[in-house]
Amino acid sequence: MSEFPVIAIDGPSGSGKGTIARRVARALGWHLLDSGALYRLVGLAAARKGQTDASEEALAAIASDLEVRFDADDAGEERVWLGDSDVSAELRTEECGRLASQVAVLPKVRNALMGLQKSFRTAPGLVADGRDMGTTVFPDAMLKVFLTASAGERAKRRHKQLNDKGIDVSLPALSRDIEDRDRRDSERSVAPLRPAEDARLLDSSNLTIDEVTQTVLDWAHELIDAK
Repeated sequence: MSEFPVIAIDGPSGSGKGTIARRVARALGWHLLDSGALYRLVGLAAARKGQTDASEEALAAIASDLEVRFDADDAGEERVWLGDSDVSAELRTEECGRLASQVAVLPKVRNALMGLQKSFRTAPGLVADGRDMGTTVFPDAMLKVFLTASAGERAKRRHKQLNDKGIDVSLPALSRDIEDRDRRDSERSVAPLRPAEDARLLDSSNLTIDEVTQTVLDWAHELIDAK
């Protein structure tokens, strides 16, 4: 086990794990790994090269060559850079999410990103969110949380988020997309979406962002104080 602790927050698309991970990392003063952004970056980089239909080997090569860094703007919102380009807005599009879900099922792409993900584990600690942080990437994480919500609730949240950004999208289409992603992520042969055996399950359907954040922080402090 690394000397640097990890909190792994996994869950399906739209469960709010990214928001919660950012808040928990900020509260603890720990580093943040948005693993979903890495798969979105692979999809975006492939699209920019006109290689979205490329072979698994070619997509893995793109993953291996990613020049990525994360920082935050003045409001504390995450920014993601691909090379010298701020691609934060592009990564949040539904099309980029669809591309990410497609490349995430490819074992060679996942293997290519494994070392990059592990490199984020530095002092004083790391909060990592994704689909397989607690099961595959950081199986020795101090705390593993599986955050979920009903598909209908996740679609409504995403619909509001996009509308607030001035993006017009159909709620039924979002619901279908979320259900399709859930099925792909759960049925893929490599690192399928599922809770780790020792994960703490947290259904956020009827909870506020503050309530979910505080629950995870309470669990974290309980474990930190026990050491």
